[in-house]
Amino acid sequence: MTSDLVVHVARFGRALRRHGVPVGLSDAADGLSALTLIDVGDRDEVRRALRVSLKIQPRDAATFEALFARLWEGRIEVPAAPRDVEPFRRGTQLPPRGSRSSDRDVAVGDEPGYSPAAVLRRKPFDECTPQDLAAMERLMRQIALRLATRPSRRLVPTLAGRGTIDLRRSVRRALRSGGEFLSMARRTRAIERPRLVVLADTSGSMDPHARFLMAFVRAIKRVAPGTEVFAFNTALVRLRTLRRLDADVPEWSAGTRIGECLAEFADRYLDAHVDARTVVLILSDGLDRGDVEPLADAMRRIHARARRVLWLNPLAGDRRYEPTARAMAAALPYVDRLLPAHNLASLEHILWAFR
Repeated sequence: MTSDLVVHVARFGRALRRHGVPVGLSDAADGLSALTLIDVGDRDEVRRALRVSLKIQPRDAATFEALFARLWEGRIEVPAAPRDVEPFRRGTQLPPRGSRSSDRDVAVGDEPGYSPAAVLRRKPFDECTPQDLAAMERLMRQIALRLATRPSRRLVPTLAGRGTIDLRRSVRRALRSGGEFLSMARRTRAIERPRLVVLADTSGSMDPHARFLMAFVRAIKRVAPGTEVFAFNTALVRLRTLRRLDADVPEWSAGTRIGECLAEFADRYLDAHVDARTVVLILSDGLDRGDVEPLADAMRRIHARARRVLWLNPLAGDRRYEPTARAMAAALPYVDRLLPAHNLASLEHILWAFR
């Protein structure tokens, strides 16, 4: 996580300087320190922390806001590291004013530039080969590990020298030592272990994406063993193991009955596996010509019980996509976030949807 923050802060500082905002290396270092103390999944917290720590003046506020929006959306281009950010060992460069960028200009992840990992992150699943899947598995494990070890908003005492000062505990400690502050008590963010239930569509329309998404689910299961996984097409099946999907999932790549399958999940498994701490991930393109009433009712019940319901739809990776298919439209009122799931870069954004 720290290496990611270094990359992003270096990118942002370089972009601000190119647009005339005076941000020095010490300011960037302050920005990096500020981000380690907040929830980096909260857009407003990150924006406020950077605006204060980078000492943005009122005259530069509009430029800062515009560039921050591009940073958050991952639209700041990254060439080789320039000399003036060498202390960060990474850098960035914003295209000149008036130029236009595209998704292919973006490098996301631990290493900036056009690295093989950056190319894989942007490659659509329906264009990938089995060899690509093998290469992606390491990157999927990294994403899953970050998801499983994400800092929560809750602060807990820490013995390390980092974190925010706990004034109340510090005063109590000082009273025990005659009123002298020999050391300051600190708090840090607790690690939030995710409680997940995954409902994965393995119908024919999902076939170009399902194997990649299920590989991602396998990676999650390794770092969060309590994750419950269900697959559905024309029937619902609870997956105890994810090793032999073709054998374990009846009628893989067959038709789909989303409503009936989710209704069965709600009837048989909802009470036992979903509570106020559970995030439900539904992986589906939402294409179903069946009756939408069972789907709407099942989604209403799932949403009422879960902490969050996230629907990952490969079709949403197309900017022209609108959730107008009957099944998707019926489910949408009970979905907290509808997210794209067409490549690795889109899966990384799931991290920020868990707050």
